[in-house]
Amino acid sequence: MRFGAFVPQGWRLDLAGIPEADHWDTMRTLALTIERSGYESLWVYDHFHTVPVPTQEATYEAWTVMAALAAATSTVRLGQMCTCNSYRPPSYLAKVAASIDVISGGRVEMGIGAGWYEHEYVGYGYPFPKASVRIGMLREGVEIMQRMWTEDEVTFAGEHYSLTGAICRPHPVQQPHIPFWVAGGGEKLTLNVAARYAAYTNFGQSLEEFVHKSEVLRGHCADVGRDFDSIVRSTNFNIVCEESEAAVEDRIAWIKDHYRPFVDADRLDRLEEMYRKTAGTPDQLVEKLRPHAEAGMDYAIVYFAEAAYDTTGLELFAREVIPALG
Repeated sequence: MRFGAFVPQGWRLDLAGIPEADHWDTMRTLALTIERSGYESLWVYDHFHTVPVPTQEATYEAWTVMAALAAATSTVRLGQMCTCNSYRPPSYLAKVAASIDVISGGRVEMGIGAGWYEHEYVGYGYPFPKASVRIGMLREGVEIMQRMWTEDEVTFAGEHYSLTGAICRPHPVQQPHIPFWVAGGGEKLTLNVAARYAAYTNFGQSLEEFVHKSEVLRGHCADVGRDFDSIVRSTNFNIVCEESEAAVEDRIAWIKDHYRPFVDADRLDRLEEMYRKTAGTPDQLVEKLRPHAEAGMDYAIVYFAEAAYDTTGLELFAREVIPALG
């Protein structure tokens, strides 16, 4: 199994309490810690308003952070989980990603999805069409990006986008192009897009869901003539990793205290329940994650709520859990 880790950028209230003047240094330092600790990749979210509720806390724009991290790091791969296709024209997004791939020496991963956070769409004045339309836009967007990265000029006439002689120079460093991570588990449409274009997928909130979605993806691969085993399947995990069970309880209490100023008691309980699913000592986490690996999950992207304030859990996970599952 391969591992990536999220860099706090504010979306999940994971920079709250840190002065804004210190935000970039916090993100940069954490990115270097992820790189040094042995994670294969680092990741950011593509969102504008915080969760679990919109607040006035800072949330940094994903591709701006991508460019900065490309210059600040040297070996770790750089991904977004995931870019919202409808927040930017795909031709423009292809240009941005290609530029950052060159800046980074060929380290960009293109995480892409149809988008879902309606509060952001409304707030920023973006149309929020029904899911089938957003996924149709995603399918066209991925095709446009792939062509922009591999052809000299692109002319495209689709239902949602049109281009006439679009040029994307520089092309990405990576050949044949930047790999796509198609994120989402929509069984009729999103997984069909993944079967056609993805090098990686990202889905499954539980082991049972991961297994089921994997079989749906397998069916789409058969339909389009794609080798199912050529697609790497990944899942995101909210991790609490501590040396002892008592320290795990202390960390969960810290997480609840961190969120308490922003959410009500019921949501705090749901947050605790979410984090407990993948909380434990290194040995306990190995046992919790092993069934996912045995089910064919090749890549885990892990999130530590406390990473901007305390990196010991992130580093402990890298030191003891990754080697046991790698």
